[in-house]
Amino acid sequence: MRLVIQIILWIVIIFLGYKLYGSISGPFEFNKEKKIRYQKVINNLKDIRNAELAHQEITGSFTGSFDSLIRFIDTAQFAITQRRDSVYADVEKNKAYGIDEGYFITESLIDTLSFTPVKDSLFGKSNRYKTMMEVPVKGVDAKINLQAGTIMKNGSKYSVFEASVPKEVVLQGMDKELIHQEKQANTVEGVRGANVQVGSMNEIDTNGNWGKSYDTGQNQ
Repeated sequence: MRLVIQIILWIVIIFLGYKLYGSISGPFEFNKEKKIRYQKVINNLKDIRNAELAHQEITGSFTGSFDSLIRFIDTAQFAITQRRDSVYADVEKNKAYGIDEGYFITESLIDTLSFTPVKDSLFGKSNRYKTMMEVPVKGVDAKINLQAGTIMKNGSKYSVFEASVPKEVVLQGMDKELIHQEKQANTVEGVRGANVQVGSMNEIDTNGNWGKSYDTGQNQ
């Protein structure tokens, strides 16, 4: 009986030890994998933001269509310009006040020197912009949601955009309880809120909701 009790105790000890190890290593492995997945998604969101900003600079607005954004990257060009300022006397005003010099007019001229393709400026020889809408996580078949529109602020209309994907999609296949906790996260260095996103449909904001560590992280 003593031998049986000892065996049972050892089984209980091993089981409890395994559970303790799991409670420690589980969150550790989750956080490690989470950061890798977030970084991949954020890299795509940065590409989307850069493309959207170029689209706004050239067309005057953002777009909510990836097809439109890709066509823009393939065909649009940045104008390379040079500004020239000319200063000369305001003859009429100077005569009115009976002086030779005193009032001047400054005139700025913008010269277009050449054009450069948007694709070359943003992506060089890479074609990754053609897949930037996909969630780049193995085993996850999903796309990033893209919206665009306008909002009124202080009586003026502004173009806005938002690209986002739910955390539960990015973290698909991982511990559900830890995913639930992660959706509530609001830390400065982490990814805030229930989505991984850049831009906003409610604010004039083209920033992402992630911490600085993801801006300095390498592509993984």
